[in-house]
Amino acid sequence: MIPRRLQATLTSALAEVPAVALLGPRQVGKTTLALEVAGSRTSIYLDLESEADRAKLAEPELYLAEHADKLVILDEIQRTPELFQSLRGIIDAGRRRGQGKGRFLVLGSASIDLLKQSSESLAGRIRYLELAALDAGEIGRDRLEDLWLRGGFPESLLAGSDAASLRWRVDFIRTYLERDVPQLGPRIPAETLRRLWTMLAHSQGGLLNTAAFARALAVDGKTVAVYLDLLVDLLLVRRLMPWHGNIRKRLVKSPKVYIRDSGLTHALLGIGEREALLAHPVAGASWEGLAIESLIAAAPSGTDAYFFRTSAGAEIDLLLELPGHSQPWAIEIKRGLAPKIERGFHLACESVRPERRLVVYGGVERFPLAHGIEAVSVGDLCRELSA
Repeated sequence: MIPRRLQATLTSALAEVPAVALLGPRQVGKTTLALEVAGSRTSIYLDLESEADRAKLAEPELYLAEHADKLVILDEIQRTPELFQSLRGIIDAGRRRGQGKGRFLVLGSASIDLLKQSSESLAGRIRYLELAALDAGEIGRDRLEDLWLRGGFPESLLAGSDAASLRWRVDFIRTYLERDVPQLGPRIPAETLRRLWTMLAHSQGGLLNTAAFARALAVDGKTVAVYLDLLVDLLLVRRLMPWHGNIRKRLVKSPKVYIRDSGLTHALLGIGEREALLAHPVAGASWEGLAIESLIAAAPSGTDAYFFRTSAGAEIDLLLELPGHSQPWAIEIKRGLAPKIERGFHLACESVRPERRLVVYGGVERFPLAHGIEAVSVGDLCRELSA
């Protein structure tokens, strides 16, 4: 098992609150992490996609009362959202008996219904944690190129060959389109959603143009917004919002949109080998997306992430507003081994006045690049942020 950064946070959360929700896309490693954490205490695991396990919870209060001294792991909780109401009563009864911490660990995809049900029923009793795909701070430098090409889903990253990895990702996309999305969200034609997903891959890291997507899909802009909201809610797509600090500039107001896993981006574009990736126009934006996802995942809880761009061309790829810091960190992302600072970054920094100015690049050494600007690898900066 590749150690996950979130493990210590998950262990602490179980010691502090009655229920923890571990949310993330399918196959991202939620069950593996949950079982790893549960290995240090008596626990019971129920897979709610299993008819046998669902049958055990026909009378949840009676069944769970028999396991009051155990950590109960409920996997694929979105299949039985009605359980949240029962969990509330069990948690409150346990609190009165002095059994208030670490009773339940629920796992599921971050659907709108899941969040709504749990927030209403378990308000003040549950903590949400997000497990994303493996990132550059969780793997060694020798696997970074594989991570970029194959993405961070464990089965894809650790596949025996690039071809096997691509087949896994193609199957994953098909399963999401044909089975998971109809279960978790509004009824959307699978082919329409695939076309939207593919268009997002082609425009990776670009400004959101809802009208263009709507014309291409022959739907209206509100429908595109609903589709995109679903992909964001399922933690498959990220909307990176523009930073609107207290400055008098003509700022871009549209968000930038990224498919959160670089491997899925490449699978949607039919890119299965490193040489094909390097020759593809999406290569730079794909690397940028990998770096952004890795840095946001590594940043401490409470961090807000933005980009900065003005109509005059001043731009910062990523601004991180870290808790306890008065000014953000400005991060420029370059794939090459000899990064060069563009004038737009300097102009943007004059407006934003960041606390630190960093250039994340494809090398491994750390060195000053210009006055007040430091070049650093994505893995090293991830480790610094998570320290």
